[in-house]
Amino acid sequence: MKHELVSLQRISDFSAFDEIIDVRSPAEFAEDHIPGSVNCPVLDDQQRIEVGTLYKQVSPFAARRVGAAHVSENIARHLRDRFLDRPKHWRPLILCWRGGQRSGSMTYVLRRIGWDAQQLEGGYKTYRRLVIESLSEVPRALQLKVICGATGSGKSRILQAIGQLGEQVLDLEDLACHKGSVLGVLPDCPQPSQKMFESRLLTALQRLLADRPVYVEAESRKIGSLQLPSALIESMRAGECVNIEASFAARVDFLLRDYAYFLTAPDWLTARLQALRHLQSTETLLRWRGHIQQGRWRELVGELLALHYDPLYQRSQQQNYAGYRAPLRIGTDDLTPAGIDALARRVCGR
Repeated sequence: MKHELVSLQRISDFSAFDEIIDVRSPAEFAEDHIPGSVNCPVLDDQQRIEVGTLYKQVSPFAARRVGAAHVSENIARHLRDRFLDRPKHWRPLILCWRGGQRSGSMTYVLRRIGWDAQQLEGGYKTYRRLVIESLSEVPRALQLKVICGATGSGKSRILQAIGQLGEQVLDLEDLACHKGSVLGVLPDCPQPSQKMFESRLLTALQRLLADRPVYVEAESRKIGSLQLPSALIESMRAGECVNIEASFAARVDFLLRDYAYFLTAPDWLTARLQALRHLQSTETLLRWRGHIQQGRWRELVGELLALHYDPLYQRSQQQNYAGYRAPLRIGTDDLTPAGIDALARRVCGR
């Protein structure tokens, strides 16, 4: 039973299938995959290495012989463990790295059973190309309202509160698992790969309506180790800005609450601050180390704001965000949870 490779031209085309089955190895799947797809590898990580080594060092025939045995065993296991309850009219899409033998094997078996399984032409590489194309277009159609404010102004919390009010938000730091600064690493939450971040970002963008405003926090081109797409950065920098002007004391209090987990890891915090050694003097870094060792957290946070974050922020916003030249300005000295909720309502004009 022959089958044709299915060619997809838009990301939305993937929704036409009942299930998307990614037969790549777990390591390939972990780096990036179509959101909502399931991983049913026909070769696991070790088997893929084994077959690849045989192909290079012995012969293609030896690799196919061993590979076929692994593939057959794995497909049989997936049939028993995952697919036996699928109805006759089930229509899955099967993909591997580039639409070759791995996805072809799974598709052949499922079609022999009687299911209308389809093999994606070009495999994951087709999906990846469509993601890149979409990320160069989708952000330009959005009405972005950019929440600005110096470090410690509660921008991320305000954005979340705006979402709770039913408004459209794009939480880039949540997608990136990072707070966007030298101390932005989140405990027990590693950043995704660049490709996975872009898949998550596109999924979030596709949920947004172009005829309603979308609130987003001002960001630089990178959040941690992850790069934002150029089209999104350009749209953000051209967007309307809302500047949160919180008092210095309120910002220090907020950061002490929002970064409280750092207080339990003084050695880690000291090491992270070494990333600023090219921007701050040795004397300053030694003083900050002393603050950490003595638990002088308010002094540390205050100096970090005054000497590092505030000067950096002013240069960045004035140079990069057109809307920052005449933003809507909202002042506050209350960044408690209740104050954050009140700010969110003011940003939305409620």
